Amino acid sequence: MNYIDTHAHIDGQEFDQDRNEVIARAREAGAAAIFVPAIDLPSSCRILALCQQHPSYLYPMAGLHPEEVRADWRDVLSEIKKLIAPTSGTVGDASPLIAIGEVGLDFYWSREFEKEQLAAFEEQVQWSVETRLPLMIHCRKAQNEMVSIIKRYARELPGGVFHCFTGNAIEAEELLQFPQFVLGIGGVLTFKKSHLPEVLPAVVPLDRIVLETDAPYMAPVPLRGQRNEPAYVRHVIARMAQAYGVSEEEVATRTTANAKRVFHITNF
Repeated sequence: MNYIDTHAHIDGQEFDQDRNEVIARAREAGAAAIFVPAIDLPSSCRILALCQQHPSYLYPMAGLHPEEVRADWRDVLSEIKKLIAPTSGTVGDASPLIAIGEVGLDFYWSREFEKEQLAAFEEQVQWSVETRLPLMIHCRKAQNEMVSIIKRYARELPGGVFHCFTGNAIEAEELLQFPQFVLGIGGVLTFKKSHLPEVLPAVVPLDRIVLETDAPYMAPVPLRGQRNEPAYVRHVIARMAQAYGVSEEEVATRTTANAKRVFHITNF
């Protein structure tokens, strides 16, 4: 049973001591590929280098996470854009990136940089339109604002993932109005108090879902509280299969096809 972890921060310091072992465990568990999002300029550069060490297995993204947006966001984006759209050649030929991410809006802790977040997100949405690279979108306590921006570019966007969806049926339906986008589902699905096992089968077709860990965060039950890693996606697959009333193999096969479609990857 093969699957894709579409969102793992495997470049983080949490994996510095055993990164190769984590990757080996992921392969053994059935992970056909791991997609690695960035959060800022240093991580964008770091991820490119890391993925070059694991070609056709780790796939890089670059972008500015909303929680990393500060007063200097314009300067930071200027440097990140050089990674996303090199000046020589076309993006498709010159850039190994598979997506722009992790980008979005986050007003959970603070709205101190609200205007800057909105502007930075919209600029990176415009990059997606220009480069045809999909978006990996983080959104917390800001769905109305996020949807408003996406609507402006909906006809032009190539698509992407609404990462770490944990919302209700109404919120899911609002996101599903963008047909080129899918929902990223991870460990929260397995949590005892999660309503996702009821919400997802009711309103979200399996062809609108991709799997993710958000490693090292949000490990699934029965590993909750531990460092998460791509090998643990199997627990999410098991719970999703139970919720949808299908086999684990079907969940893995269909979500893998979804990831290949959204990220335009066909080489595995």
